[in-house]
Amino acid sequence: MAKKLNPWDNGEENLWPENGVISAGKIIDFTKIKDPKDNFGAYLKYGILALICLWLLSGFYQVQPSEEGVVLRFGKYTETTSAGLHYHLPYPIEEVIKVNVSQERSINLGTSGGMSRNTFTESHMLTGDENIVDINLTVVWKIKDAKDYLFNVRNPDETVQVAAQSVLREIVGQSEMQPIITGDRGKVEDDTKDELQRVLDEFGAGIQIVRVKLQKADPPREVVDAFNEVQRAKADMERYKNEAEAYRNEVLPKAKGRAAQIIQDAEAYKAATINKAQGEAGRFAYVYEAYKQGKTVTIKKMYLDTMEKVLQNSNTIVLDQSQKGGILPILPLNNANTKGEK
Repeated sequence: MAKKLNPWDNGEENLWPENGVISAGKIIDFTKIKDPKDNFGAYLKYGILALICLWLLSGFYQVQPSEEGVVLRFGKYTETTSAGLHYHLPYPIEEVIKVNVSQERSINLGTSGGMSRNTFTESHMLTGDENIVDINLTVVWKIKDAKDYLFNVRNPDETVQVAAQSVLREIVGQSEMQPIITGDRGKVEDDTKDELQRVLDEFGAGIQIVRVKLQKADPPREVVDAFNEVQRAKADMERYKNEAEAYRNEVLPKAKGRAAQIIQDAEAYKAATINKAQGEAGRFAYVYEAYKQGKTVTIKKMYLDTMEKVLQNSNTIVLDQSQKGGILPILPLNNANTKGEK
């Protein structure tokens, strides 16, 4: 009869060893087999170490050239990092918020809401000369300080829009309508950009205004016909003014030239008269001196000079009284002199 090897068999002979089992002719010693609980503890320890390593490695982060990294420690700002590979204490101790600082963002003013009669939207603004202008404005901006941008303003887009709306109304309210709608928009754009940047800097928004562009600046649709009539009237006024200026520029130089000529003629007449009077006075003084030197000679000369002047334009007739018979021969000397001169 074969021997039973089953240790639970109640046969006559129990071949089960005290600390082992017979298997294929070998005795297995159970005292040398490790408890499964010991293996689980080792695996758990290695797993925890691996998780700790992975957790520590998760602190490495990459910041792109167009970005800035804002490091927070338990939600509080710690530092701002630039482009490159960096490390921070893993979450939840520290975390990083990456902000694109090179991307240009834009908002539009004057395009919200539909335009209907007797309804004014944000695009309608009052000018300094008490006119209403319909304006569409585009504001382009980007982030210049990631920390301020994240923590100093709650809604950056809305903040820029409200600030731009307020600043634009102030600038338009200080300007006249005509320059705004007829091409002199550069001043409005520059003033709006500078003032808007100043306001955002006061807020500490961390935002840089890149450019401001007026897309449209027109009178409201309800009054455009009346406005066009006013513009035509102003154009006519300018045309008449230019024509008057042209006429003035043509006539005034001629009048000034004529006046200058008259003045010059008067000055010449004045000088000639004075010179003549001075000459007469000098001649009179000369004659008077000669008269004092020789009264008889001077009187006779003056008489002869006077008679010469008196008789030079009269007809001269010479009568020969030696002739008898009553007929007087006439010698017309004036006619002879005249023919001789001819």
